[in-house]
Amino acid sequence: MHVVAIVGRPNVGKSTLFNRLTGTRKAIVDDLSGVTRDRQYEESDWNGKTFSLVDTGGYVTNGTDIFEREIRKQVEIALAEAEVILFVCDTETGITDLDEQFAKLLRKSNKPILLVANKSDNHTRLLEANEFYSLGFEEVFPLSSIGGSGTGELLDRLVELLPETDPPLALDLPKIAIIGRPNAGKSSLINTLVGDERTIVSEISGTTRDSIHTHYKMFNKEFVLIDTAGLRKKNREKENVEFYSNLRAIKAVEEADVCLLMIDAQEGMTAQDVSIFSVAVRRGKGIMILVNKWDLMEKETNTAKKMTEAILKKTAPFTDVPVLFISATEKTRVHKTLEETLKIYDARHTRIPTSKLNDVMLKEIAYNPPPVYRGSPIKIKFVSQLPTEVPTIAFYCNHPKEVKEDYQNFLENKLRSHFDFSGVPLRLYFRKK
Repeated sequence: MHVVAIVGRPNVGKSTLFNRLTGTRKAIVDDLSGVTRDRQYEESDWNGKTFSLVDTGGYVTNGTDIFEREIRKQVEIALAEAEVILFVCDTETGITDLDEQFAKLLRKSNKPILLVANKSDNHTRLLEANEFYSLGFEEVFPLSSIGGSGTGELLDRLVELLPETDPPLALDLPKIAIIGRPNAGKSSLINTLVGDERTIVSEISGTTRDSIHTHYKMFNKEFVLIDTAGLRKKNREKENVEFYSNLRAIKAVEEADVCLLMIDAQEGMTAQDVSIFSVAVRRGKGIMILVNKWDLMEKETNTAKKMTEAILKKTAPFTDVPVLFISATEKTRVHKTLEETLKIYDARHTRIPTSKLNDVMLKEIAYNPPPVYRGSPIKIKFVSQLPTEVPTIAFYCNHPKEVKEDYQNFLENKLRSHFDFSGVPLRLYFRKK
Protein backbone atom coordinates (compact mmCIF):
# COMPACT_ATOMS: atom_id res chain seq x y z
CA MET A 1 0.00 0.00 0.00
CA HIS A 2 1.19 3.56 -0.67
CA VAL A 3 2.65 5.27 2.39
CA VAL A 4 2.19 8.96 3.26
CA ALA A 5 4.05 10.37 6.28
CA ILE A 6 2.93 13.31 8.42
CA VAL A 7 5.98 15.03 9.93
CA GLY A 8 6.84 18.26 11.73
CA ARG A 9 8.02 19.73 15.01
CA PRO A 10 6.10 18.96 18.23
CA ASN A 11 2.59 20.28 18.86
CA VAL A 12 1.72 21.63 15.42
CA GLY A 13 -1.36 19.40 15.05
CA LYS A 14 0.00 16.35 13.23
CA SER A 15 -2.18 13.88 15.14
CA THR A 16 -5.27 16.06 14.66
CA LEU A 17 -4.58 16.08 10.92
CA PHE A 18 -4.03 12.30 11.01
CA ASN A 19 -7.42 11.79 12.68
CA ARG A 20 -9.08 14.19 10.22
CA LEU A 21 -7.66 12.53 7.09
CA THR A 22 -8.36 8.98 8.30
CA GLY A 23 -11.77 9.72 9.83
CA THR A 24 -10.70 8.09 13.09
CA ARG A 25 -9.62 8.99 16.61
CA LYS A 26 -6.76 6.51 16.49
CA ALA A 27 -3.96 8.97 17.23
CA ILE A 28 -3.95 10.45 20.72
CA VAL A 29 -4.41 14.23 20.66
CA ASP A 30 -3.30 16.35 23.60
CA ASP A 31 -1.88 19.85 24.12
CA LEU A 32 1.15 18.23 25.76
CA SER A 33 3.97 17.98 23.22
CA GLY A 34 5.55 14.56 22.64
CA VAL A 35 2.33 12.60 23.16
CA THR A 36 2.76 10.73 19.87
CA ARG A 37 5.97 8.75 20.30
CA ASP A 38 5.74 5.88 17.81
CA ARG A 39 4.69 5.78 14.19
CA GLN A 40 0.95 5.33 13.94
CA TYR A 41 -0.51 3.76 10.79
CA GLU A 42 -4.06 3.96 9.46
CA GLU A 43 -5.61 3.29 6.07
CA SER A 44 -7.30 6.16 4.22
CA ASP A 45 -8.71 6.68 0.75
CA TRP A 46 -9.63 9.56 -1.51
CA ASN A 47 -10.93 9.66 -5.09
CA GLY A 48 -10.59 5.89 -5.42
CA LYS A 49 -6.98 5.70 -4.20
CA THR A 50 -6.10 3.93 -0.96
CA PHE A 51 -3.00 4.79 1.05
CA SER A 52 -1.52 4.23 4.50
CA LEU A 53 -1.11 7.41 6.53
CA VAL A 54 1.70 7.53 9.11
CA ASP A 55 1.55 9.84 12.13
CA THR A 56 4.94 10.52 13.71
CA GLY A 57 6.24 12.08 16.90
CA GLY A 58 7.31 15.71 16.87
CA TYR A 59 10.79 16.03 15.36
CA VAL A 60 13.46 17.72 17.53
CA THR A 61 16.86 17.99 15.87
CA ASN A 62 19.20 18.50 18.82
CA GLY A 63 17.14 17.24 21.75
CA THR A 64 18.91 15.54 24.65
CA ASP A 65 15.81 13.89 26.12
CA ILE A 66 15.74 10.12 25.47
CA PHE A 67 12.27 10.31 23.92
CA GLU A 68 13.32 13.19 21.66
CA ARG A 69 16.20 11.09 20.35
CA GLU A 70 13.97 8.07 19.83
CA ILE A 71 11.24 10.17 18.16
CA ARG A 72 13.88 11.54 15.79
CA LYS A 73 14.83 7.98 14.79
CA GLN A 74 11.18 7.07 14.25
CA VAL A 75 10.59 10.12 12.03
CA GLU A 76 13.63 9.26 9.92
CA ILE A 77 12.30 5.71 9.43
CA ALA A 78 8.90 7.10 8.41
CA LEU A 79 10.56 9.45 5.91
CA ALA A 80 12.39 6.50 4.40
CA GLU A 81 9.13 4.52 4.07
CA ALA A 82 6.96 7.29 2.64
CA GLU A 83 6.17 8.05 -1.00
CA VAL A 84 4.71 11.48 -0.19
CA ILE A 85 5.50 13.65 2.84
CA LEU A 86 3.14 16.11 4.54
CA PHE A 87 5.26 18.71 6.37
CA VAL A 88 3.02 20.31 8.99
CA CYS A 89 3.68 23.83 10.35
CA ASP A 90 1.65 26.11 12.62
CA THR A 91 0.31 29.37 11.16
CA GLU A 92 -0.55 30.63 14.64
CA THR A 93 3.10 30.69 15.77
CA GLY A 94 4.68 31.22 12.34
CA ILE A 95 8.06 29.90 11.20
CA THR A 96 10.35 28.76 14.04
CA ASP A 97 13.99 27.71 14.13
CA LEU A 98 12.85 24.07 14.36
CA ASP A 99 10.72 24.49 11.22
CA GLU A 100 13.74 25.85 9.35
CA GLN A 101 15.96 23.00 10.55
CA PHE A 102 13.33 20.46 9.57
CA ALA A 103 12.83 22.09 6.16
CA LYS A 104 16.58 21.91 5.55
CA LEU A 105 16.47 18.16 6.24
CA LEU A 106 13.44 17.62 4.01
CA ARG A 107 14.87 19.56 1.06
CA LYS A 108 17.57 16.88 0.82
CA SER A 109 14.85 14.33 0.09
CA ASN A 110 13.89 13.65 -3.51
CA LYS A 111 10.31 12.77 -2.51
CA PRO A 112 7.22 14.96 -3.09
CA ILE A 113 6.67 17.27 -0.10
CA LEU A 114 3.46 19.17 0.59
CA LEU A 115 3.75 21.88 3.24
CA VAL A 116 0.63 22.06 5.43
CA ALA A 117 0.05 25.43 7.10
CA ASN A 118 -2.18 24.20 9.89
CA LYS A 119 -4.50 26.31 12.08
CA SER A 120 -5.34 28.60 9.15
CA ASP A 121 -8.88 28.97 10.41
CA ASN A 122 -9.62 32.62 9.57
CA HIS A 123 -8.92 35.15 6.79
CA THR A 124 -5.95 36.73 8.57
CA ARG A 125 -4.18 33.41 9.06
CA LEU A 126 -4.85 32.39 5.46
CA LEU A 127 -2.82 35.44 4.42
CA GLU A 128 -0.14 34.72 7.02
CA ALA A 129 0.24 31.18 5.63
CA ASN A 130 2.02 32.64 2.58
CA GLU A 131 5.16 33.20 4.67
CA PHE A 132 5.80 29.44 4.61
CA TYR A 133 6.76 29.65 0.92
CA SER A 134 10.07 31.07 2.24
CA LEU A 135 10.96 27.56 3.49
CA GLY A 136 11.61 26.56 -0.11
CA PHE A 137 8.69 24.27 -1.00
CA GLU A 138 6.57 24.85 -4.08
CA GLU A 139 3.22 23.82 -2.64
CA VAL A 140 1.71 25.24 0.57
CA PHE A 141 -1.76 24.17 1.71
CA PRO A 142 -3.38 26.38 4.38
CA LEU A 143 -5.99 24.40 6.30
CA SER A 144 -7.58 23.73 9.66
CA SER A 145 -7.21 20.17 10.95
CA ILE A 146 -9.84 20.74 13.63
CA GLY A 147 -12.45 22.38 11.40
CA GLY A 148 -11.57 20.46 8.23
CA SER A 149 -11.40 23.46 5.88
CA GLY A 150 -8.78 23.05 3.16
CA THR A 151 -8.27 19.31 3.67
CA GLY A 152 -10.10 18.46 0.42
CA GLU A 153 -7.60 20.45 -1.67
CA LEU A 154 -4.71 18.77 0.15
CA LEU A 155 -6.12 15.28 -0.49
CA ASP A 156 -6.78 16.08 -4.16
CA ARG A 157 -3.13 16.97 -4.67
CA LEU A 158 -1.90 14.11 -2.48
CA VAL A 159 -3.57 11.37 -4.52
CA GLU A 160 -2.32 12.97 -7.76
CA LEU A 161 1.23 12.37 -6.53
CA LEU A 162 0.67 8.70 -5.65
CA PRO A 163 1.64 6.07 -8.24
CA GLU A 164 -1.20 4.50 -10.20
CA THR A 165 -0.32 0.92 -9.33
CA ASP A 166 -1.08 -0.38 -5.88
CA PRO A 167 0.10 -3.72 -4.43
CA PRO A 168 -2.68 -6.17 -3.56
CA LEU A 169 -4.01 -5.98 -0.02
CA ALA A 170 -3.71 -8.89 2.40
CA LEU A 171 -7.17 -9.46 3.79
CA ASP A 172 -8.43 -11.22 6.90
CA LEU A 173 -5.02 -11.72 8.47
CA PRO A 174 -4.77 -13.20 11.97
CA LYS A 175 -4.30 -10.41 14.50
CA ILE A 176 -2.07 -11.01 17.52
CA ALA A 177 -2.04 -8.48 20.38
CA ILE A 178 0.90 -8.29 22.76
CA ILE A 179 -0.51 -7.18 26.11
CA GLY A 180 0.73 -6.71 29.65
CA ARG A 181 1.81 -4.25 32.28
CA PRO A 182 4.22 -1.42 31.36
CA ASN A 183 7.87 -2.37 30.86
CA ALA A 184 7.25 -6.12 30.56
CA GLY A 185 9.13 -6.16 27.23
CA LYS A 186 6.30 -6.03 24.68
CA SER A 187 8.02 -3.61 22.29
CA SER A 188 11.31 -5.52 22.58
CA LEU A 189 9.53 -8.69 21.42
CA ILE A 190 8.09 -6.95 18.36
CA ASN A 191 11.47 -5.47 17.47
CA THR A 192 13.10 -8.90 17.80
CA LEU A 193 10.46 -10.47 15.57
CA VAL A 194 10.40 -7.81 12.89
CA GLY A 195 14.12 -7.18 12.83
CA ASP A 196 14.03 -3.37 12.88
CA GLU A 197 13.24 -0.67 15.38
CA ARG A 198 9.53 -0.65 14.61
CA THR A 199 8.58 0.70 18.05
CA ILE A 200 10.46 2.75 20.61
CA VAL A 201 12.12 0.70 23.35
CA SER A 202 13.52 2.21 26.54
CA GLU A 203 13.89 1.28 30.19
CA ILE A 204 11.23 3.85 31.14
CA SER A 205 7.84 2.22 31.62
CA GLY A 206 4.86 3.53 29.67
CA THR A 207 6.81 4.36 26.49
CA THR A 208 4.22 2.91 24.10
CA ARG A 209 1.07 5.00 24.38
CA ASP A 210 -0.57 4.16 21.06
CA SER A 211 -1.21 0.59 19.90
CA ILE A 212 1.03 -0.20 16.93
CA HIS A 213 0.16 -2.60 14.10
CA THR A 214 2.96 -4.44 12.28
CA HIS A 215 2.36 -6.65 9.24
CA TYR A 216 4.53 -9.76 9.61
CA LYS A 217 5.25 -12.90 7.59
CA MET A 218 6.67 -16.15 8.94
CA PHE A 219 6.19 -19.91 8.46
CA ASN A 220 4.53 -19.08 5.11
CA LYS A 221 1.77 -17.33 7.02
CA GLU A 222 0.97 -13.65 7.27
CA PHE A 223 -0.45 -11.94 10.32
CA VAL A 224 -0.59 -8.61 12.13
CA LEU A 225 1.21 -8.01 15.43
CA ILE A 226 -0.34 -5.40 17.71
CA ASP A 227 1.89 -3.77 20.34
CA THR A 228 -0.28 -2.09 22.95
CA ALA A 229 0.31 0.52 25.59
CA GLY A 230 1.01 -1.15 28.93
CA LEU A 231 -2.21 -1.45 30.93
CA ARG A 232 -1.94 0.45 34.20
CA LYS A 233 -3.86 0.37 37.43
CA LYS A 234 -6.63 2.94 37.33
CA ASN A 235 -5.55 4.72 40.50
CA ARG A 236 -2.20 5.53 38.90
CA GLU A 237 -3.63 7.36 35.92
CA LYS A 238 -2.37 10.82 36.66
CA GLU A 239 -2.59 11.98 33.04
CA ASN A 240 -5.62 11.96 30.76
CA VAL A 241 -3.31 10.58 28.09
CA GLU A 242 -2.83 7.38 30.11
CA PHE A 243 -6.60 6.94 30.27
CA TYR A 244 -6.88 7.04 26.49
CA SER A 245 -3.95 4.63 26.19
CA ASN A 246 -5.77 2.11 28.41
CA LEU A 247 -8.82 2.38 26.17
CA ARG A 248 -6.57 1.88 23.15
CA ALA A 249 -5.03 -1.26 24.68
CA ILE A 250 -8.45 -2.73 25.48
CA LYS A 251 -9.61 -1.91 21.95
CA ALA A 252 -6.53 -3.73 20.60
CA VAL A 253 -7.53 -6.79 22.66
CA GLU A 254 -11.00 -6.65 21.16
CA GLU A 255 -9.51 -6.41 17.67
CA ALA A 256 -7.14 -9.36 18.16
CA ASP A 257 -7.68 -13.07 17.60
CA VAL A 258 -4.93 -14.12 20.02
CA CYS A 259 -3.39 -12.21 22.94
CA LEU A 260 0.14 -12.77 24.21
CA LEU A 261 0.25 -11.75 27.87
CA MET A 262 3.82 -10.80 28.76
CA ILE A 263 4.81 -10.94 32.41
CA ASP A 264 8.12 -10.18 34.07
CA ALA A 265 9.89 -13.36 35.24
CA GLN A 266 11.35 -11.54 38.23
CA GLU A 267 7.96 -10.28 39.40
CA GLY A 268 5.82 -13.30 38.52
CA MET A 269 2.08 -13.19 37.87
CA THR A 270 0.86 -10.09 39.68
CA ALA A 271 -2.73 -9.09 40.45
CA GLN A 272 -2.59 -6.63 37.55
CA ASP A 273 -1.45 -9.42 35.20
CA VAL A 274 -4.43 -11.53 36.33
CA SER A 275 -6.72 -8.56 35.64
CA ILE A 276 -5.31 -8.17 32.11
CA PHE A 277 -5.65 -11.94 31.57
CA SER A 278 -9.32 -11.70 32.58
CA VAL A 279 -9.94 -8.88 30.08
CA ALA A 280 -8.77 -11.12 27.22
CA VAL A 281 -10.66 -14.20 28.47
CA ARG A 282 -13.93 -12.31 28.98
CA ARG A 283 -13.71 -11.15 25.38
CA GLY A 284 -13.16 -14.72 24.19
CA LYS A 285 -9.65 -14.21 22.82
CA GLY A 286 -7.08 -16.92 22.43
CA ILE A 287 -4.34 -16.40 24.98
CA MET A 288 -0.81 -17.49 25.85
CA ILE A 289 1.35 -16.34 28.76
CA LEU A 290 4.94 -15.33 27.99
CA VAL A 291 7.30 -15.18 30.95
CA ASN A 292 9.85 -12.65 29.69
CA LYS A 293 13.38 -11.83 30.94
CA TRP A 294 13.91 -15.52 31.74
CA ASP A 295 17.63 -15.04 31.06
CA LEU A 296 17.89 -12.85 34.17
CA MET A 297 16.49 -15.50 36.52
CA GLU A 298 18.57 -17.74 38.78
CA LYS A 299 17.25 -21.19 37.92
CA GLU A 300 17.11 -24.54 39.66
CA THR A 301 15.88 -27.89 38.31
CA ASN A 302 12.16 -27.22 38.78
CA THR A 303 12.07 -23.41 38.58
CA ALA A 304 10.02 -23.30 35.36
CA LYS A 305 7.63 -26.02 36.55
CA LYS A 306 7.01 -24.31 39.88
CA MET A 307 6.42 -20.93 38.23
CA THR A 308 4.03 -22.49 35.71
CA GLU A 309 2.02 -24.04 38.54
CA ALA A 310 1.95 -20.71 40.39
CA ILE A 311 0.77 -18.88 37.27
CA LEU A 312 -2.00 -21.35 36.40
CA LYS A 313 -3.19 -21.33 40.01
CA LYS A 314 -3.90 -17.64 39.55
CA THR A 315 -5.64 -18.08 36.19
CA ALA A 316 -7.96 -20.82 37.53
CA PRO A 317 -10.51 -22.06 36.63
CA PHE A 318 -9.11 -21.47 33.12
CA THR A 319 -5.85 -23.42 33.34
CA ASP A 320 -5.59 -24.86 29.81
CA VAL A 321 -3.22 -22.02 28.88
CA PRO A 322 0.24 -22.41 27.28
CA VAL A 323 3.04 -20.85 29.37
CA LEU A 324 6.30 -20.14 27.55
CA PHE A 325 9.55 -18.86 29.09
CA ILE A 326 11.32 -16.42 26.78
CA SER A 327 13.86 -13.64 26.53
CA ALA A 328 12.87 -11.02 23.95
CA THR A 329 16.32 -9.40 23.96
CA GLU A 330 18.26 -12.69 23.77
CA LYS A 331 15.74 -14.10 21.22
CA THR A 332 15.18 -17.17 23.36
CA ARG A 333 12.09 -19.16 22.21
CA VAL A 334 10.82 -16.15 20.27
CA HIS A 335 10.03 -18.15 17.13
CA LYS A 336 8.50 -20.89 19.30
CA THR A 337 6.16 -18.16 20.54
CA LEU A 338 4.80 -17.60 17.04
CA GLU A 339 4.45 -21.33 16.36
CA GLU A 340 2.33 -21.75 19.49
CA THR A 341 0.36 -18.59 18.71
CA LEU A 342 -0.65 -19.90 15.31
CA LYS A 343 -1.74 -23.19 16.91
CA ILE A 344 -3.99 -21.22 19.27
CA TYR A 345 -5.36 -19.23 16.32
CA ASP A 346 -6.21 -22.48 14.49
CA ALA A 347 -7.74 -23.98 17.66
CA ARG A 348 -9.93 -20.91 18.10
CA HIS A 349 -11.33 -21.52 14.62
CA THR A 350 -11.89 -25.25 15.16
CA ARG A 351 -15.30 -26.50 14.04
CA ILE A 352 -16.21 -29.92 15.44
CA PRO A 353 -18.66 -32.02 13.37
CA THR A 354 -21.93 -32.46 15.26
CA SER A 355 -21.84 -36.23 14.93
CA LYS A 356 -18.33 -36.45 16.43
CA LEU A 357 -19.23 -34.02 19.22
CA ASN A 358 -22.28 -36.07 20.22
CA ASP A 359 -20.45 -39.37 19.95
CA VAL A 360 -17.73 -38.17 22.35
CA MET A 361 -19.66 -36.03 24.82
CA LEU A 362 -22.80 -38.15 25.23
CA LYS A 363 -20.59 -41.10 26.26
CA GLU A 364 -18.86 -38.93 28.87
CA ILE A 365 -22.24 -37.71 30.12
CA ALA A 366 -23.51 -41.30 30.35
CA TYR A 367 -20.45 -42.27 32.46
CA ASN A 368 -20.91 -39.26 34.74
CA PRO A 369 -24.48 -37.92 34.48
CA PRO A 370 -25.53 -34.54 35.93
CA PRO A 371 -27.09 -34.45 39.42
CA VAL A 372 -30.82 -35.06 39.93
CA TYR A 373 -33.05 -31.98 40.14
CA ARG A 374 -36.03 -32.30 42.54
CA GLY A 375 -36.21 -36.03 42.02
CA SER A 376 -36.05 -35.70 38.23
CA PRO A 377 -32.80 -36.61 36.41
CA ILE A 378 -31.29 -33.91 34.19
CA LYS A 379 -30.98 -35.48 30.75
CA ILE A 380 -28.65 -34.01 28.11
CA LYS A 381 -29.79 -35.44 24.78
CA PHE A 382 -27.92 -33.44 22.13
CA VAL A 383 -24.74 -31.34 21.74
CA SER A 384 -23.75 -28.95 18.95
CA GLN A 385 -21.25 -26.20 18.26
CA LEU A 386 -22.82 -22.84 17.48
CA PRO A 387 -21.58 -20.80 14.48
CA THR A 388 -19.88 -18.09 16.54
CA GLU A 389 -16.43 -16.45 16.52
CA VAL A 390 -15.63 -17.72 20.02
CA PRO A 391 -15.95 -21.55 20.28
CA THR A 392 -19.40 -22.06 21.79
CA ILE A 393 -20.95 -25.43 22.62
CA ALA A 394 -24.68 -25.83 23.23
CA PHE A 395 -26.05 -28.66 25.39
CA TYR A 396 -29.77 -29.40 24.95
CA CYS A 397 -31.47 -30.79 28.05
CA ASN A 398 -34.74 -30.88 30.02
CA HIS A 399 -33.64 -28.56 32.87
CA PRO A 400 -31.06 -26.16 31.37
CA LYS A 401 -31.14 -23.67 34.26
CA GLU A 402 -30.35 -26.37 36.82
CA VAL A 403 -26.98 -27.46 35.43
CA LYS A 404 -24.64 -26.21 38.15
CA GLU A 405 -21.20 -24.66 37.72
CA ASP A 406 -19.34 -27.76 38.95
CA TYR A 407 -20.91 -29.90 36.23
CA GLN A 408 -20.34 -27.19 33.63
CA ASN A 409 -16.63 -27.25 34.55
CA PHE A 410 -16.67 -31.05 34.22
CA LEU A 411 -18.09 -30.78 30.69
CA GLU A 412 -15.56 -28.14 29.70
CA ASN A 413 -12.68 -30.27 30.99
CA LYS A 414 -13.95 -33.25 28.98
CA LEU A 415 -14.22 -31.10 25.85
CA ARG A 416 -10.61 -29.99 26.34
CA SER A 417 -9.41 -33.54 26.95
CA HIS A 418 -10.87 -34.75 23.62
CA PHE A 419 -10.35 -31.66 21.44
CA ASP A 420 -7.43 -29.24 21.23
CA PHE A 421 -8.67 -25.95 22.69
CA SER A 422 -5.43 -25.07 24.50
CA GLY A 423 -5.29 -21.32 25.08
CA VAL A 424 -8.86 -20.85 23.86
CA PRO A 425 -11.74 -19.80 26.15
CA LEU A 426 -14.85 -21.95 25.66
CA ARG A 427 -18.43 -20.82 26.14
CA LEU A 428 -21.02 -23.38 27.18
CA TYR A 429 -24.76 -22.83 26.82
CA PHE A 430 -27.60 -25.02 28.10
CA ARG A 431 -30.88 -24.94 26.24
CA LYS A 432 -34.26 -26.59 26.41
CA LYS A 433 -34.29 -29.68 24.23
